[in-house]
Amino acid sequence: MKSKKTEKIFNEQLQLIKPSEEMLRKINKTSDEFCRKINDNLIKNEIKADVFLGGSVAKGTLVHKNIYDIDVFVRFQGNKDEEISDILGKILDKKFKKVHGSRDYFQNEIENILIEVIPVLKIEKPGEAENVTDLSYFHVKYVLEKIKNDEKLKNEIILAKNFCYAQNVYGAESYIKGFSGYALELLICHYKTLLNLMQEISQLKDNEKLIIDDAHFYSSKEELLKNLNFAKRQSPIILIDPTFKERNALSSLSKETFLRFKKACKDFLNKPSRSFFVQKNISDEFKKFKQVKIISVKTNKQVGDIAGTKSKKFYEFFLRQLKKEFRVKKNDFEYNEESNKANFYFLLDKRNDEIVKGPALENKMNVEKFKKVHSNAFIKGDFVYAAIKHNVKFDEWFSNFKKKYKKIIKEMGITYLRKK
Repeated sequence: MKSKKTEKIFNEQLQLIKPSEEMLRKINKTSDEFCRKINDNLIKNEIKADVFLGGSVAKGTLVHKNIYDIDVFVRFQGNKDEEISDILGKILDKKFKKVHGSRDYFQNEIENILIEVIPVLKIEKPGEAENVTDLSYFHVKYVLEKIKNDEKLKNEIILAKNFCYAQNVYGAESYIKGFSGYALELLICHYKTLLNLMQEISQLKDNEKLIIDDAHFYSSKEELLKNLNFAKRQSPIILIDPTFKERNALSSLSKETFLRFKKACKDFLNKPSRSFFVQKNISDEFKKFKQVKIISVKTNKQVGDIAGTKSKKFYEFFLRQLKKEFRVKKNDFEYNEESNKANFYFLLDKRNDEIVKGPALENKMNVEKFKKVHSNAFIKGDFVYAAIKHNVKFDEWFSNFKKKYKKIIKEMGITYLRKK
């Protein structure tokens, strides 16, 4: 049950994050006109396909932001999977740029509205999907039906998206590994309110897996776990897609992102505040510390998920090497799609000197290799050891890192690597 304070916070936040009526009219007009234009082009070119609106616009769950997304899906009938992107590209205005993904789609920004046109296959059953986007029609239909039966779900979905975005856990992209918009919609449809969802998540025990199967595809959790493949069982939450029993809608959710979400839920319940709905600026979070190290990175990969994911992989590699020389007290990653740049944040401390155990003396070849790496190697008992001193300064370490891993940096597509 909501406390008066929590209810006040939610109501005030809704007033702030809902787009204005004027903006909604503009978005709806733009989407209607564009869908009609696409439909006319399909008829003119005798292409068997239909158009439907997806995403937050279709469901009425838009959150106020600088740029609004309109997701337009074109369902092709009787075409092969590999053909539909090319067919769609030929009937679109040349202003639309192709975005490469598991299936290419198209984008064009008009003022502060980003129109994305996604080609999908028209299928009768979810099991016929060649790509996850082919399920979008079923997803929109399912959520709209739920909202139709309970209009209050709209506001709860808007709040949930806002909360997750502010906590940096929103998005199924590989560099975020968080909650997709559809997954949040399903969670709210299940728990009815954001508060109920927060309470459930905060009460989960360590390593306890939350399993949700609203469509009752499986008779028990045991049957569900038995039938899902290994990869789909690894996420902290298994959320069976009610439109397709073989899909976990949260299979990309990482443990790290889930724990961040769980902590945010706990903290909010302990001390409700609107600050939880305001996105934290990572650079501001680190400003309160002295001696923060910030590394700025750019890649030669496509802006968005691909560049963000490649940057995150390099960040993880960088962090592994850093931990060999320093004690990392705090670290974080941030990717900005507008600048296509990533920043790595580190708060470091000196690592204690250590004694490293090497190979057994009987393994002469490896002993010689160990001695070449460690000039101060010494023998104790049946093994060779080395004393490792950790006294290098970060700037020197960073300079050595760039020289030592020059080839790997290039192979990972890193074109810009600087200390800020």
